Amino acid sequence: MYFSEINHTWVCLPYTCSERSVSPAVYVLLYTFTASVVLLTVCGNLLVIISVCHFKKLHTPTNMLILSLAVSDFLVGASVMPLALIWLFESCWIFRRVYCIGYELSSYFLTSTSIYNVALIAADRYFALSNPFLYTKAVSVNTMCLVVLCDWFILLLYNLIHLYYNLPIVEIVMCPGNCLMVLDENWYLVDLLFTFVFPFAVIIILYALIFIIAKRHATAIRELKAQTSNNIVDSKSERKAAKVVTILVFVFLVCLLPYFIYTLLGNVVQIEFDTIQPILILLYLNSAINPIIYALFNSWFRKCFKLLLTLQIFQKDSALINVL
Repeated sequence: MYFSEINHTWVCLPYTCSERSVSPAVYVLLYTFTASVVLLTVCGNLLVIISVCHFKKLHTPTNMLILSLAVSDFLVGASVMPLALIWLFESCWIFRRVYCIGYELSSYFLTSTSIYNVALIAADRYFALSNPFLYTKAVSVNTMCLVVLCDWFILLLYNLIHLYYNLPIVEIVMCPGNCLMVLDENWYLVDLLFTFVFPFAVIIILYALIFIIAKRHATAIRELKAQTSNNIVDSKSERKAAKVVTILVFVFLVCLLPYFIYTLLGNVVQIEFDTIQPILILLYLNSAINPIIYALFNSWFRKCFKLLLTLQIFQKDSALINVL
């Protein structure tokens, strides 16, 4: 299949579609990099999923949100990231239209799920700090699981409706080909408010309030939780969890803000299409970075990793091991 332009000819083969010639060595390096990033994302998040599900000590409401975030990141690594990286390296979309539709649905759904997971984590931390007694009584693991399931269901329903009304204008021109969903003005405004303005406002406002509360009442909270030795351990554990969550949110904002800034500017000024692909890769790389943050800043993650590598999780009563 050929697509001719004035000064050059594009040639499409089953697995190659590029205007520029790439040496076999560079090609191998690019796809080795792709496989490495995908493997890191999938295995890293799978480790978080297994750890939270297996060890009883990690069955806390906050960790259910961490689990939800890890699941969405795992699915990004397994279904979205490989197609996005191949699209970047090949310089065009080499897959069929049905894969483009699946890619768009997965990308929109999993990205919005990650955003709302981080917003829920912010709400969870704010509630826990502002009303610790009420939080302990009202929020359980089962309650948080129900919240997470409702969150996933609502976002899936929204994205299916979103895709249904915009599917007729998804066009793919093979060789060169693009896989983009162009929204009309009404859907653009709805999507901007629902997937960006509202959750990001929640994240920023709640974390600002969290830092204010922590600064004003840190001493009182420490004294309150220091009444028993068990509460001392819990207090230390919560402070470590708060630190990791703060780093997660910061990295999350760094990775996602360029995409939404591009989205805003793209509707005002003319921006080259090639700019969007590196921004999308940065957006998806957040899913690979999150497990690294756990490994660097969270002791329970390192303990779980050691237990998994040494196959100690297959021993009797391994789920009761204290990994905190």
